[in-house]
Amino acid sequence: MAYEPVERHRKIEKVVIQERVGGDLKKYYRFRRDHWYGGVITADCAGCGLTCKYCWVRKESILEGREGGEFLKPEEVAHRVLELMREKKINQGRISGGEPTIGRRHLIQFLNVLQRRRVRFILETNGILIGEDESYAQDLALYPFLHVRVSLKGCTENEFARLTGADPRGFHLQLNALRNLKKAGVSAHPSVMLSFSGREEIDRLYSTIWKIDPILHSEIEKEEVILYPYVVEKLKRAGLEYYSGHIPEKKEGKRQNGKKTELERPRIEERGSSHGGKAKEKDERTSIQGKDPKIRIKRGTISPKPDAQKVLSDEE
Repeated sequence: MAYEPVERHRKIEKVVIQERVGGDLKKYYRFRRDHWYGGVITADCAGCGLTCKYCWVRKESILEGREGGEFLKPEEVAHRVLELMREKKINQGRISGGEPTIGRRHLIQFLNVLQRRRVRFILETNGILIGEDESYAQDLALYPFLHVRVSLKGCTENEFARLTGADPRGFHLQLNALRNLKKAGVSAHPSVMLSFSGREEIDRLYSTIWKIDPILHSEIEKEEVILYPYVVEKLKRAGLEYYSGHIPEKKEGKRQNGKKTELERPRIEERGSSHGGKAKEKDERTSIQGKDPKIRIKRGTISPKPDAQKVLSDEE
């Protein structure tokens, strides 16, 4: 049965946020360096209000906020991110894992700490809470070092519902997030999961985004599912067919107990091959108009995500 996405975000918030005078605590389970955006420091938070059937997060308990982690003040999160930035000589950060917009006061206080630190911050969000409340985008507009990546779950209401299990009307909250961010003057671009979409649905979404803003249309980031073994199992259980995806390859990792471990990195799967999952037999979609985005923020630029043949992260 479909769930109401805003209501579920509020429910998860009660699990991963502890309200405190002077700064709400939020649960985090990992801090790491990633190669996305040419190099970024990531704080992985617990809790998400959507249940995407292709999600790369391995454990449902993390997304539900039940997984072990630690509750941290906004200042503690910011200082850990800044410390890793200095150590790795990287000036870009993000919050990933769960949904970073859960815990609005926590996020705003976190951004306050980053003010005047000469860093860039990428907010990767499903956009539900920003689309539900226009004032959220207005709050984010106070931070000129911020860029927002809104991850659209499919191209239509029906795809959104099929991929997330949520009420299909939640898809319009994601589009509203783009409208609200544009209106508030926040640097942003849309990312769209296209592995499960047909040509007609893709065209319809591109047309809709063009009407919101032609610049956003030209900067749509085309996203495809990463076929980690546990993701393939999720897709099988959900009975989801995909047109294309990335197959993780092995690369040499760090030594553990005298042996070198293997880390996974993605390569593009040939259209229509199954890799143990359930792929469409033939992908007849024509090439999509637009280009991979140059992420523009109010102070300088940052690189888009590297192509699928580059390493995902140090710890994936």
